[in-house]
Amino acid sequence: MKKVITYGTYDLLHQGHINLLKRAKALGDYLIVGVTNDNFDRDRGKLNVRNNVLERVEAVKATGLADQIIIEDYIGQKIDDIQKYDVDIFAIGSDWEGKFDYLNEFCQVVYLPRTEGISSTMLRDSSQETLKVGIVGCGRVAQRFPSEASVVSGIKVQAAYDTDIAASDSFAQKFTDITPCASLDELYGLVDAVYIATPHLAHYGNIKSALQAKKHVLCETPMVLNGEEAKELYKLAESQGVILMEANKTAHCPAFNHLVVLIKSGLIGEVVDIEASLSQLLDKKGREFDAAQAGGAMFEQGSYPLLPILKLMGIQYESLELFSRLENDVDIYTKGVLRYPKAVCSFKVGLGVKTEGDLVISGTKGYAYVPAPWWKTDYFELRYEDQNNNKKFFYKWDGFGLRYEVQEFVRCIFNHRFSSARLRRRESIQMAFIMQQFNEKVNFHEI
Repeated sequence: MKKVITYGTYDLLHQGHINLLKRAKALGDYLIVGVTNDNFDRDRGKLNVRNNVLERVEAVKATGLADQIIIEDYIGQKIDDIQKYDVDIFAIGSDWEGKFDYLNEFCQVVYLPRTEGISSTMLRDSSQETLKVGIVGCGRVAQRFPSEASVVSGIKVQAAYDTDIAASDSFAQKFTDITPCASLDELYGLVDAVYIATPHLAHYGNIKSALQAKKHVLCETPMVLNGEEAKELYKLAESQGVILMEANKTAHCPAFNHLVVLIKSGLIGEVVDIEASLSQLLDKKGREFDAAQAGGAMFEQGSYPLLPILKLMGIQYESLELFSRLENDVDIYTKGVLRYPKAVCSFKVGLGVKTEGDLVISGTKGYAYVPAPWWKTDYFELRYEDQNNNKKFFYKWDGFGLRYEVQEFVRCIFNHRFSSARLRRRESIQMAFIMQQFNEKVNFHEI
């Protein structure tokens, strides 16, 4: 049996892809199709893949041309796959002419003619208008957004608004082609979506205003500090036909998502314990230490260590106990303990107390370790009793990390998905309920 292998992104699967797959299949008896993982597109300088890897795999499967579909995860995998699957022919489009000649050492390399006049890039350009985004709140976090959005295809930062008019004017002067707006209504008239980076207590009003104006919303985490408000806003977004997403950058980074997949695949067995922590020592004169502005470690940092717990263990915990050290009605340190039917999880956050800042996920077969700062996941290990079985995983964290959440936001809008699998609405809502429990001091203990 003559085996053929080919690779591609297969974004917005079109007739050109199908023609190429037909030509590859005609070369042999068995066709293996490698679909590149979402991370691969970063090397091309743009995060421009509209469909995620699962959607792209399903599209290739639906053609009926592939006898086997695999995922391409890493550089050098083509050589490994050719040897692993005993491949006779490597086939690829003629636009890669000469680039894969090095594979002739392992099998025959065939460059197939492309279908003229069609490509995923052309389809993206013709099928979508650029998503125009307005920034609401021009403070420190928002300063990172324009450069991060610039590497994501299909989006343009169009306008900016801040209650301090001088701040929006300064923002527009710093970043080219951004219009400063004197009001939210003016901003809404210029954009399709908004990125909200205002103080915590302003989020609910800002989100509701934007949704009522039928604008898609990406809001910084924590989205809101009340569970019922979160439920109301997600329901409003869907009724308005727009996307609401919480901007938790860790939830969307490639390494963290791979970690979640590995854990859910059972590689460390049944999870019985998760410990996540995050801390900073900040100037206590800042907004983060002002109770009137919802300052404190829990509101400032809590959504990050809650993320792996809710992603891996779910939202149906039996109890949550909170322990805090307070100064001037603001928590400089908080520890939470969540009890599940067959597991216990804990998180620690601190603005005036320093801790390691790592993530440990303990299972019945082994454990996962992510060193500090774990929220900026670029490396993790799976560790076992027999250290020869340990596995290390390395990734690149690009820029400030906002580009990953921006890419997913754009994908959800173009694919009309009201919830992202990376941070589901129910998980976001539960985070808001936990913030509410802390605010109402339920099961709360001062230390």
